[in-house]
Amino acid sequence: MNLPTKITVARIAAVALLLIGLFFCDLFPNFSPLVLGEGVNLVYLLAAIVFALAAATDAVDGRLARRMNQVTDLGKFLDPIADKLLVDSLLIYLAVAHFGLSTLTIPLFCVIVMIVRDLVVDGVRVLAASKGVVLAANIFGKLKTALQMVAIPLVLLNGWPFSYFDLSWNPAYRIATLVVYLATLVSLLSGILYVIQNRGVFKEGQKA
Repeated sequence: MNLPTKITVARIAAVALLLIGLFFCDLFPNFSPLVLGEGVNLVYLLAAIVFALAAATDAVDGRLARRMNQVTDLGKFLDPIADKLLVDSLLIYLAVAHFGLSTLTIPLFCVIVMIVRDLVVDGVRVLAASKGVVLAANIFGKLKTALQMVAIPLVLLNGWPFSYFDLSWNPAYRIATLVVYLATLVSLLSGILYVIQNRGVFKEGQKA
């Protein structure tokens, strides 16, 4: 197993540890003290840090593999799995209220839209690959990923640092939630554009 693949495996392990820590926090809500003075509990703060570090490795392993000429089938298999585990598992977790540890959660419909979008896009890619065509992500797809990487830590941190002035607002209108809505909208638009741009893969006997 080469270095880029080890980094990918480490990202998967980080997701497992992250979820274990969050579920432990749910089981023992009094275990985690508040920090930052704005309703941010310690476990969620650590989770946000781990998430940010794991997300950073997503940009590292692929570049290393190409630079070191160590692109492998195992790496290509594990990398998208690690990406989906990191984002989707946190989206699903944060769609459920957790014992009052945070006043923010991600609306369930946002999670459904983002996960279904990824399933559709992955399906188009698999279909294209079966025809020998490699499809690149569009700019909206990259923007969607960037917004998700910002939105998830914001929700984990209960909207901090914006919570200094919007903590008393209705959770549906707080800045962290608005970022989630924006990520959902961009996710939906990127998925629609991706399907339209690559609609040629749906034609029988033709390549995109």
